Amino acid sequence: MTTRIPGLAVGMVGGGQLARMSAGPATALGIDFAVLAASAHDCAAAVVRHTLIGAHDDPRALAALAEGGRVVTFDHEHVPTDYLRELQQAGVLVRPGPDALAHAQDKALMRRAITDLGLPSPAWAVVGQPHEVAAFGDEHGWPVVLKVSRGGYDGRGVWMVESVANAESVMADVSPIPGAVWLVEEFLRFDCEIAAQVARSPQGQAVAYPVVQTRQIAGMCAEVIAPAPDLSDDQAIAAVEMALIIARELNVIGMLAVEMFVVDGALFINELAMRPHNSGHWSIDGARTSQFENHLRAVLDLPLGDPRMTASHAVMVNVVGPPQPVPPLQDAFRHVLARDPGLRIHLYGKEIRPARKLGHVTVVGQDLPELLHRAHHAADYMMGIVDE
Repeated sequence: MTTRIPGLAVGMVGGGQLARMSAGPATALGIDFAVLAASAHDCAAAVVRHTLIGAHDDPRALAALAEGGRVVTFDHEHVPTDYLRELQQAGVLVRPGPDALAHAQDKALMRRAITDLGLPSPAWAVVGQPHEVAAFGDEHGWPVVLKVSRGGYDGRGVWMVESVANAESVMADVSPIPGAVWLVEEFLRFDCEIAAQVARSPQGQAVAYPVVQTRQIAGMCAEVIAPAPDLSDDQAIAAVEMALIIARELNVIGMLAVEMFVVDGALFINELAMRPHNSGHWSIDGARTSQFENHLRAVLDLPLGDPRMTASHAVMVNVVGPPQPVPPLQDAFRHVLARDPGLRIHLYGKEIRPARKLGHVTVVGQDLPELLHRAHHAADYMMGIVDE
């Protein structure tokens, strides 16, 4: 019989890689960990014994996940907040709560909150017609970034538009989901992208991870460097302070990732995620306490773990499904692990499809250029980009 510690129970909505990577820390802490997966084929279902099959927008499935006193948390932000409020009214602990989570679900709501807090954002406006996009572009400069406020992720639901004709085409072809609005933002020619991650508990304890530099390809995170190599100490402190302010003022419980642009030395907030995040996957191998463990600790109101790094640098590179078919990723193990015994590989158990996140590789150490070379070589070999 498996021994669990009474009172430590978490139900995570979503059966993706974030839930899968939460299973190890949950087991180590003796947590009763369950996931609500859309399908038995979801990658978390292969490793989580307590897997419930159901939709994230089915109130009965959500109620079943909460049975046994489980704290409900998330590996994605798409659960309707009305259903989460019903859970709260029934006495379920939902962390982060729906009032906080709404800011990660709706980009327009997030922009209003960030602006009200006096934190830096690109210029933005809610629009309904192409001529309003044109007026914004004429005022703030072209191109502009056009977004649907709800339902987008990994670059989906985001368009760079060069003209009013371009905006007309996008808005004619796309029907936003119910509750979503069109949002237009100033296009910033940034020097780099960074992410600040913090964990916060119900008691208000908070810890901050080193600020990282991220690189995106086609809207998807491709590379993370910890700590961000081109950031000054003052910039890193400012980024962490902003993340802590957002976590406190929006009452975020669990992990919070704040993605930012660096523009001529100034920081501008881009996106929020209230869950473990791709920018923190390096922490599994490169921090004293991973983002996944600290998310579980936070939602259970346990003392938070040490977020400091175990080496001077860590590099994480995503393994993404290539355009052309490749052999099973495990077939590459013998080569990349023999070539680099210090390499850490994390595969998510997903079917290989083009442009799909399949896993990541991480290396930690003292020599950043060497780490970048090692991580990219391993990922490229597994994706079939290089063959030696």
